[in-house]
Amino acid sequence: MSRWAVILAGGVGSRFWPLSTPSSPKQLLPLVTKRPLLVDTVRRLAPSVPPSRTLIITNATLATAVRRALTSLPKQNVIAEPKSAGTAPALTWAAAEILRRDPEGTMLCVHADWAIADEDGFRASLARAAEVAEESRRLVTVGVVPTRPDPGFGYIRPGGAAGPHARRVDRFIEKPDRATAGRLIADGCLWNSGIFVWRAADFLGEVRAHCPEVSVALPKAEQGKLRAFFRACTPISVDHGVLERSSKVLVVPGDFGWDDVGTWAALHRVRARDGSDNATAGDAHLVQSRGNVVHTDDHTVVLYGVHDLVVVARDGITLVTTREKAADLKTLVDALPPKVRDRR
Repeated sequence: MSRWAVILAGGVGSRFWPLSTPSSPKQLLPLVTKRPLLVDTVRRLAPSVPPSRTLIITNATLATAVRRALTSLPKQNVIAEPKSAGTAPALTWAAAEILRRDPEGTMLCVHADWAIADEDGFRASLARAAEVAEESRRLVTVGVVPTRPDPGFGYIRPGGAAGPHARRVDRFIEKPDRATAGRLIADGCLWNSGIFVWRAADFLGEVRAHCPEVSVALPKAEQGKLRAFFRACTPISVDHGVLERSSKVLVVPGDFGWDDVGTWAALHRVRARDGSDNATAGDAHLVQSRGNVVHTDDHTVVLYGVHDLVVVARDGITLVTTREKAADLKTLVDALPPKVRDRR
């Protein structure tokens, strides 16, 4: 059986304003390394899956920029969604596309905006999950071993054993408050990472059985009619549309330094930090300051005697907030006048 990578690379990433814009969203920005997050994702997967078997699902407005960033990928491997419809339609289309090219293909599904500390461990977990999926004919999710009670993530409660490496999924739990997250971790729950592995044919079988929001459009996918397929789908996530409804879902634990780079504050966890616990990029000078995140593209930033701030300077706009409030940046962006919010 051959294995395919499917990378979800849509979205705007408003929590990374003012650096992230609709035409240059976070997956195309160098937020963790000097390379864009999407480029890092493809590079990370390359030892396991070649570019010829790597599919990128992105917004139609971003397809040209994505192809420009990923010159090693065949042009047809960048799939441009005509409208955003959630992860269930996106992965269904990818599964149908893979079946047209490779009837025995297995999908390794990831997102384009993660940081991974242990890349060898990441690939090993994907390979283990693929073996389970191929042998069991089940849908497999990789549940990340938590390092902290984080209310920003969903959780998976594992059930009974389903072989040496996998357990059945007892339930998926939506993002809890911090106290509940702590109790879930104590009970052995895992982070719902959004890493999914399954045979394309098995996934489409579960879509047919459990997800009428998408299954009604499957004939269009099988015929390769992209616009008609997305037009016929009702937007829904793969978690709600398939995984929470199916009895054929297993979880494989993984521990490889995964982090969902969802906010400016997350960069404090994934970037290198100085002796005062500051994470900086660009021309930044910090004196008697601790625990800050600074990103500057175009001018010098100086901090003195402040702690736990996020400071972002780009193209004449300077954002100052706290690491705690950075998770709620969408509220700020929505409140700004368009001439500031939409500035390029």
